[in-house]
Amino acid sequence: MALALTTLTMARMKVAVLRHSFHGTRAQTAGMGAVLGALLAAGTIYLAFISPDLQAAAYAVWLLGWMLGPIFMGGGDETLRPEYFSLLGLPPRRMAAGLLVAAFVGIAPLVSLTALLGLLVAGARLGVVNALAALPAMALQLAVLVLLSKVSVAVVGLALRTRQGAIASGLINGAILAALGQSWVLFVAFGQTGVPAAVWYLPSGWGLLAVRGEWWALAALAVLAALLLGAWAALLTRRAGAARPSARGRRPMRAATANGAIIAKELRTWSRDLVRNHQLTFALSYGVCFAASPLVLGWDGMLPYAGPIFIVMAAAMAANLYGTDGTALWLTLMTPSASDVRGRQLAWLSAHAPVAIVLTVAFTAVTGGPWPLILALLPALLGGATGLVPLVSAYGLVPGTDPHRRAGNPLRISEDDGGLTGLAYLMLALMLLTAVPAGLVAIWYGWAGVAVGVVTGVLCHWGFGLLAERRLRSQGPELLDVMRTGRKPQATMKFRFEQLSKTHKTIAWWCFGFGAIPLVPQGIIAAVFVANGMLRHTWFLATYMPPGLRYPVAAAFVVLGLAMYGTGVWVVRPRSSR
Repeated sequence: MALALTTLTMARMKVAVLRHSFHGTRAQTAGMGAVLGALLAAGTIYLAFISPDLQAAAYAVWLLGWMLGPIFMGGGDETLRPEYFSLLGLPPRRMAAGLLVAAFVGIAPLVSLTALLGLLVAGARLGVVNALAALPAMALQLAVLVLLSKVSVAVVGLALRTRQGAIASGLINGAILAALGQSWVLFVAFGQTGVPAAVWYLPSGWGLLAVRGEWWALAALAVLAALLLGAWAALLTRRAGAARPSARGRRPMRAATANGAIIAKELRTWSRDLVRNHQLTFALSYGVCFAASPLVLGWDGMLPYAGPIFIVMAAAMAANLYGTDGTALWLTLMTPSASDVRGRQLAWLSAHAPVAIVLTVAFTAVTGGPWPLILALLPALLGGATGLVPLVSAYGLVPGTDPHRRAGNPLRISEDDGGLTGLAYLMLALMLLTAVPAGLVAIWYGWAGVAVGVVTGVLCHWGFGLLAERRLRSQGPELLDVMRTGRKPQATMKFRFEQLSKTHKTIAWWCFGFGAIPLVPQGIIAAVFVANGMLRHTWFLATYMPPGLRYPVAAAFVVLGLAMYGTGVWVVRPRSSR
């Protein structure tokens, strides 16, 4: 009785919170996510009519999404946190059960349950008994997905409480994401032309096995769900607040200038903040593993790009630099004529440039080139990163949690997961654009591209830094208020969206939300794959085209992405009143 009351109360609390929180920008973002999830769920159900193997592979992708998505997007759903109930004296298993039931309330579980309707379709095609078996299989499969997500986040959050754990977690997560992005390499290397048989025996495939008459799979799902619930309950008891590394033995800062003090403070933050430790090692692991994956096929052509990939990913991780620091901006604002932009730029360069240079030079020396292209991209990307990181953070600031107030989940550095994800994708696109001039000149004219890369990097470092500095000086108090309250100025939102009609709002959100898909992956990245001879690559359409259509198709996608962003800007542009 007490367990049922606890679970029901937490579920009602979750419903009440969601009912009062989904409005404005957050509601639009959630709506777009729901539409995209519904499309993916419909595609998964459609596979039940096409091929059982493809359906099993699709559920494996859903499993990976539930496990890895929250880790890369701020720790998952934290609407109800264990810390809220720490003073009630609830037993760990009862608290875990209540939080589990509350976790089923939301858009993501509803979308996943819709995708699991494919089990019912698969069962109905085999018989009445199989269709009836699909009902408990759907419930247990969803419970396993949610619990795996909770346990994964809890384990990574526990690892992030120590420097060694943060570094190890960053290395593992970067390697996993790189392996997923380069999964085609493993398929080609091992001669795998279809869906691997192993996907049937992953926990994501047990529901399908149960529907097809393998009744042991249904019992296995129930046992796994119980084990995961016990593991999560045990991990909740360890969630008592993130431990902070000791500062004993550290040398005191002895900076002679204001910029020197900022650089020293930032370098100490990069070495002591566990979230930044995780971000830096994640970017390093991703760059090395992504570039080294084709070695399985005996091709080392991507190795020289490990350094540039590391720079781009590290910049994306630091896209919300000021938001990650929280309200510490008041220290700068209260110092007359002070601006920490230049100091932060030099500190970021000091923390990342040596690693990028060593990676780039070492791997390029191993492969023997292409030296002009690599040496042109390196300064362009480094300068672009040091300029864009403070600029994007100042203009697109997402309110974050002060480091000393982070909860037991260290991954949760902001309540706006969608804003952080959008900022990271924006940084990826802008970083690629900063490298385009130097890359094109290096491809066409060789060593002249190096000079263009140096000039581009210097101009980006100086110009974007100047814009960020002016932004902080003119809008510093407003940015501090945003970080302190978590709410952006209402006048801006009203100016941009409230005066638009419903149709114009829909057009603007679709353009801004999905414009990056044709622009970056289907356009820019696909063109890079075509240039490197990487054909028939996953979902990049241009790589499947005949030789004469590959570059035109990639260019058409770039034009489409730019047109979508242009349409969105045109829709929300200010209009003068007569």
